[in-house]
Amino acid sequence: MRKMWKKVRKSRTFQIALGNILASYLKLVWRTSSLTIEPPDLYDRVDEAVPFILTFWHGQHFLMPFVAQPHHQAKVMISRHADADINAIAAEAFGIGTIRGSGTHGKDILRKGGISATQEAIQTLRDGINVAMTADVPKISRIAGFGVITIARYSGRPIYPVAISTKKRKIARSWDKASIHLPFGPAAMVVGEAILVAADASNEQQEAARQLLQQRLNEVTARAEELVGRLPQQKGEADAG
Repeated sequence: MRKMWKKVRKSRTFQIALGNILASYLKLVWRTSSLTIEPPDLYDRVDEAVPFILTFWHGQHFLMPFVAQPHHQAKVMISRHADADINAIAAEAFGIGTIRGSGTHGKDILRKGGISATQEAIQTLRDGINVAMTADVPKISRIAGFGVITIARYSGRPIYPVAISTKKRKIARSWDKASIHLPFGPAAMVVGEAILVAADASNEQQEAARQLLQQRLNEVTARAEELVGRLPQQKGEADAG
């Protein structure tokens, strides 16, 4: 059964179908949610900073395509594996481009496309297109890596930490505790203050920026949870609320 699933999940026809179903479902969730945006003048602020880097915790990615406005050009960084192909197809259904690759540890960085994805993200920003990406290193949830910091440093563009929370959801039993959002409930999108990284930032300054990013991501996540009436990352959460 496991071998059959591995074969099916790599089928392009299956991936396209599932990716489009996912996009349609997420549109239903978004359209039926009662949304609070903080700060209220969010788009006036970020429009002055285009192009920018939008970053969020892994597991909070499903509703991020809705952050972009119709006039925004954006690409999202998505890792290279069969399950991520489905996410890439869903992103493209929203009119969002993709950068394939992800951060990792040690020798896997070449296989997973970390270097090429970083270079493409920097060039994308230089071309005036926004970049969206997760902040944490895969398999290490809620610990910000240096990938976002490096891209900000070499592109000169600001980082905006963002979180989206919904009152009705389930939490997946995955390393990132992904939020499976459900329709017909309150939702909140919170964006924090921008973070800039100087081109000549020292190792110590880059580490300080990484820590600040981690802190602000935790703050916007907690605030989004509060706005929908939840405690941040409730232990053992499995029900729809």
